[in-house]
Amino acid sequence: MAIRRNSRAQTLMKPAATARDSDVFEQTLRPKELRDYIGQKKLKEHLLVHIGAAKERREPLGHTLLHGPPGLGKTTLAHIIANELQSQIRITTGPAIEKPGDLASILTNLHTNDVLFIDEIHRLRPAIEEVLYAAMEDYALDLVIGKGPSARSMRIAIKPFTLVAATTKAGSVSAPLRDRFAHNFKLNFYEASEMMAIVERSAAILNMAIDTEAASRIAGCSRATPRIANRLLRAIRDFAQIQGERTIGLPRALESLHSLDIDERGLDAVDRAILSAIVEKFSGGPVGLSTLAAVIAEEEQTLEDVYEPYLLQMGFLKRTPQGRMTTPLAYTHLGLQVPRNAQEELFA
Repeated sequence: MAIRRNSRAQTLMKPAATARDSDVFEQTLRPKELRDYIGQKKLKEHLLVHIGAAKERREPLGHTLLHGPPGLGKTTLAHIIANELQSQIRITTGPAIEKPGDLASILTNLHTNDVLFIDEIHRLRPAIEEVLYAAMEDYALDLVIGKGPSARSMRIAIKPFTLVAATTKAGSVSAPLRDRFAHNFKLNFYEASEMMAIVERSAAILNMAIDTEAASRIAGCSRATPRIANRLLRAIRDFAQIQGERTIGLPRALESLHSLDIDERGLDAVDRAILSAIVEKFSGGPVGLSTLAAVIAEEEQTLEDVYEPYLLQMGFLKRTPQGRMTTPLAYTHLGLQVPRNAQEELFA
């Protein structure tokens, strides 16, 4: 379990040694305040209101659930919320809390109005959720001490706190737990202009000049996801540095992206393998998920959770009761002629 504090207090646990690892890299690019956070305009407007009201009343913000695809900024928002509240933040994950005693230890060590951030909260065990209910509603812990006839219940008061929870699977969060959150925010994919602003901001933080065309191309290949944009920018920066280039231009961006097997729509080698397998081996589909996974040597869960969402969003793939099928857009993107039946479907 990692523990971090905002500007009000120093970090409780230092990050692992090397300052060049990916975690440190991501932290340096994370905005610290809502005004510096790009995108999610409606969400930010609501947060500003709720945070301002909570600070005036000197009360906790109210338990907040953040959900959406990976890489959109849920963890960043949790840190920003703590910073805006001038509170310290303690971080853990659903799988890391193995028994009620683990949760009790965390909660009893919180100070007044602290922020507890639980990532992947949908993976909490039912027994842990039962303990969390009373903590969220009554700021109390209901614990059973002992076993058998000598067992007795005990209620322990804890200090008021704000639970900020994040999940990539909001539907997997149990209804009783989900209903106990005062605020429920969904993070959406970013617009092209927002992605470009994120790339330019990250490049400035990294002291790397970047052309507008190069920033636009990186933004367009980032699947509307800031985490991917920052990862690509870091990789392209490395290519530029090795070549002694002080500015990332469009030629450098294009060459680096080609080297990384990422095309102009953000598809990587596995994405194209999925589409090519359906087109070439199954005549465009339909094909079952298990069969497709076996053909491209990937796990079913990986296909469904990692690759399919973007292909569906871009209109290259569709799900049917019979299985997965490619669309005419997929044929065009792969440089193949669209079959007659697909053309008829397109203009139906």
